Amino acid sequence: MSLSKKLLVGIALTSLLLGGCTSRVTEKEQYSGFLPNYNNLQEVTTSSGEKAMRWVTPSWNPNAYDTVAFKRLELYPTPQPNERVNRQTLDQLQTYMTDNAKSVLSQKYRVVPNLQSAPAGSQVLIVRAAITGVSASNEGMKWYEVVPVAAAIGATQAATGHRDQETELYIEAEMIDASNGQTVAKVVRKVFGEQLKNASQQVTANDFKAAIKKLNSDMQAFIK
Repeated sequence: MSLSKKLLVGIALTSLLLGGCTSRVTEKEQYSGFLPNYNNLQEVTTSSGEKAMRWVTPSWNPNAYDTVAFKRLELYPTPQPNERVNRQTLDQLQTYMTDNAKSVLSQKYRVVPNLQSAPAGSQVLIVRAAITGVSASNEGMKWYEVVPVAAAIGATQAATGHRDQETELYIEAEMIDASNGQTVAKVVRKVFGEQLKNASQQVTANDFKAAIKKLNSDMQAFIK
């Protein structure tokens, strides 16, 4: 096949695939290992209209608990800041998301830093959560892997700074019934922050504040 024909095929496939090029959920190969297992996760639409991978026990009852043991979101695995996502951004995200989570949980439950701090006789729900990734990627580049010519075109645009970039925040969490040690809910979620103009723009915590508000809204609905 000549180069011109390959280019035409690439353009045609571009038109066909453009609408579904970016996954709205975390792919299996992006699971961090923070959760003990990822069994039975299913794609769901949250109350805010976003996508997530989630499993919830059929017997889930948020009113069965009066106390939540939660200290903070972890950074997992060990953070490796770079020129796009520096340590300050990671620390700010960790603090901001931890404060927001505690604020939402405290509207319904007593929040303590660990199980040992819970008053005797409490019905405790343990919450483990982590930020497992922060990134910026070329908008719509993933499916280009199947279109070599288009990939070359896309790579050129990215190298010259002409391609918009999506900011992505990855979160994993589980809830555990302290009375029996059983997981009652787990979620793996990718949220999208503000769009960056090019590959040289730094990712900041402010880029995700609107997306984190949706996370808070979904958490409120889940424990209501």
